Amino acid sequence: MKKRVVVAMSGGVDSSTAAWLLRQKGYEVIGATMCIGSPDRSDTGTNRCCGFSDIEDARRVALQLGIPFYIFQFKEEFEKEVINYFCREYQEGRTPNPCILCNEKLKFGSFLKRAMELGADYVASGHYARLELDEGSGRSLLKKGIDRKKDQSYVLFSLRQDQLRHTLFPLGELKKEAVRKMALEIGLRVHDKPESQEVCFIPAASYHYFLSERLKDSAEPGPIINREGKVMGRHKGIPFYTIGQRRGLRLAIGKPLYVIGMDREKNAIIVGEEREVYRDTFRVNSLNWIHLEEMRPSLTAQVKIRYNHPGAEAVLSRKGKDEWEVKFKTAQKAITPGQAAVFYDGDTALGGGWIKEVSSSKLQVSS
Repeated sequence: MKKRVVVAMSGGVDSSTAAWLLRQKGYEVIGATMCIGSPDRSDTGTNRCCGFSDIEDARRVALQLGIPFYIFQFKEEFEKEVINYFCREYQEGRTPNPCILCNEKLKFGSFLKRAMELGADYVASGHYARLELDEGSGRSLLKKGIDRKKDQSYVLFSLRQDQLRHTLFPLGELKKEAVRKMALEIGLRVHDKPESQEVCFIPAASYHYFLSERLKDSAEPGPIINREGKVMGRHKGIPFYTIGQRRGLRLAIGKPLYVIGMDREKNAIIVGEEREVYRDTFRVNSLNWIHLEEMRPSLTAQVKIRYNHPGAEAVLSRKGKDEWEVKFKTAQKAITPGQAAVFYDGDTALGGGWIKEVSSSKLQVSS
């Protein structure tokens, strides 16, 4: 009996090639696309994922490959699990990563459940990451993709074992250039389709318009202060700022200043010089361990604090039931509450958590 796999087809070259590869490997392949009500393009004309034109592209590729095709309606789930989270985090002065929640709750949550109802053994996607079974523990290990420039293991860190064991990443051993070349050679109509950019559900080119509409009753202007509490100016509302931000502060004091913290009680933005954006210690909570069910109380790992961060060596120490302290050996720029911190041992993602607060001996920035 062939193993049945439902491929999450976004209408792009990666998921389309993944579907073709799995069919070539002998799987019974079904294509499916999530409909979340996303616009096709941003105001700047940039492509987005999950738009209506993407659904049509995915349908045509499925027809070309000769595989069944479904559309999964997840608009309500997306609103609840991703958009509401996105707005709530900004409202609290944190900087969210909606792609991680979309993967956990939708692509490998609701989508996986729907695939299982179709009798699937697996779901698959076009992510550049790898999975490996650890024979000793029986756990699925998440590893970086071969293509370091495209590696997406960071945005998959929150997937549980019950999700990973039913997942395939056909592109993990390939580089993007090879995928595009393969798609061209087999005649996929999306072989040269540009990659999606920006957050898929924001119709305007700026976050400000989207957040101001969603949070218009709670995003109040307030003071911009320095570390000593001196008022330097006024801000438009805490949700419109993030740690490390320089532009948009409108402060004319003869030198650049950066957002280094938020004070929710005072509704204040704290600013400082660029050197003050660098910190070495922070805490994470809501951890998900992939490599082992429970990690030892202290370990050293490479830690990424955002998707495009190269990673840096840090010591991890347990500080409570669901809270760990991370201390970098070298201070890193713009450690941001609300972002994910993912821990690696070489290519293997050990697990990760959400940045709760960033601290130093003189200033603590809390979520």
